Amino acid sequence: MQKYSFVNDYGEGGHPDILSLMTATNLEQHSGYGTDAYSNTVRQMIEQTIGKTLSVHFASAGTQTNLVCLAAMLQPIEGVICANSGHIAVNEAGAIEATGHKVITADSTDGKLTVAAIEKVLKRHTLSPHVVKPKVVYISNSTELGTVYTRQELAKLYQFCQDKGMYLFMDGARLGAALASTHQDMTLADIARHTDMFWLGGTKMGALFGEVIIIPNHEFAQNFTLYQKQHGALLAKSRILAQQFMVLLKDDLYLDLCRHANQMATQIGNAFVTNGFELQAPVQSNQVFVILNDAMINKLSQHVHFYVWNELDNGQKVARFVTSWATKADKVAKLLALINDTN
Repeated sequence: MQKYSFVNDYGEGGHPDILSLMTATNLEQHSGYGTDAYSNTVRQMIEQTIGKTLSVHFASAGTQTNLVCLAAMLQPIEGVICANSGHIAVNEAGAIEATGHKVITADSTDGKLTVAAIEKVLKRHTLSPHVVKPKVVYISNSTELGTVYTRQELAKLYQFCQDKGMYLFMDGARLGAALASTHQDMTLADIARHTDMFWLGGTKMGALFGEVIIIPNHEFAQNFTLYQKQHGALLAKSRILAQQFMVLLKDDLYLDLCRHANQMATQIGNAFVTNGFELQAPVQSNQVFVILNDAMINKLSQHVHFYVWNELDNGQKVARFVTSWATKADKVAKLLALINDTN
């Protein structure tokens, strides 16, 4: 029996409409490195959605995107602040620090950063010239725990960064899931208004691969393509990336796909709670983090794939279940039946 996977949200390929467009236009000839007609079309679509002129670029993968964005935002003596669970601090093999920029972690229990947590970090970095200068605040939305920011929370962070002469950068690997969440009130325009740079991830919301970088702060626009090239992040066949976002952005398809993923995750989270299991974080997007004992982990793992996230001091474990744009409702129903079966 082949077990269904709830391990990640990039296990499937791409949305059929993306594959159709790529096949239909396969033999078209286009210029490269982001100068093709499809790339320009996506730029226009994003600018129309947000309502202002922006610098828009394309990249292939998430770590690569964070690397080139932070390279453009930081000087050699500067560092970046993130939550202690932040992707750049935990899951990128030291990619940022390998370039000479220190990643400074701040305390967080739900994956989100607060002004208070950032202030504590800044107080520890006043012993000049012996410490790096924190210059960028990095947040992910949704976070590594699946939680999402509200408009008020983001605006407060951005204003704090403005007051301190710092920049706010948002990792949007799962930004589609965040924007489709019923637990937040933001649009792409709101994010552009309250960040200096952010990106919208395609890999985890229906694209084969690819991310689109959006730069509201014109300070970083002029030389960004050079930073991409220097870091190996400038794809010659850029139209392959742009075509995927052209499909996903049209009629807000990406939001429909992410709403489906979020709804599936909500059902799974509710089932666990109903049966007396504790969630490590509230289910606000397409990730479920639930505390399970070994017996339950062994029972479920006989039928589905999922990820054991970490082990707690009491011996219980945190398991992660992730849904995607392509998660099948009948497979979720079978998982719910397993959770509801207490025998």
